[in-house]
Amino acid sequence: QVQLVESGGGLVQAGGSLRLSCAASGSIFTINDMGWYRQAPGKQRELVASITRNDETNYADSVKGRFTISRDNAKKTVYLQMNSLKAEDTAVYYCTAALVFRVGVWEEDYWGQGTQVTVSS
Repeated sequence: QVQLVESGGGLVQAGGSLRLSCAASGSIFTINDMGWYRQAPGKQRELVASITRNDETNYADSVKGRFTISRDNAKKTVYLQMNSLKAEDTAVYYCTAALVFRVGVWEEDYWGQGTQVTVSS
């Protein structure tokens, strides 16, 4: 069974740091783009950061300079290091990955179950 499992969320004070992890498991040939989204109460889900297989990264303007996305292809894992956290970063964070199961087969997008990040001011 293929799944993405997130960890690392929690409660932190403003100015603090958290590191999220998301590991893919199952029979996967390779992983293309990986990323993190978040959804705050009453708001739409938004892209936080993404990373390609070649480590090209993209960030939302609101997190540039504070968050860093990285990946370990051997471990099929993507990370999100979050520093200088603000109350407005409070949200459920979801990881996503474009999984390829066989050579010559198109990728499929998978999502994690979400992990809560709460920043107290």
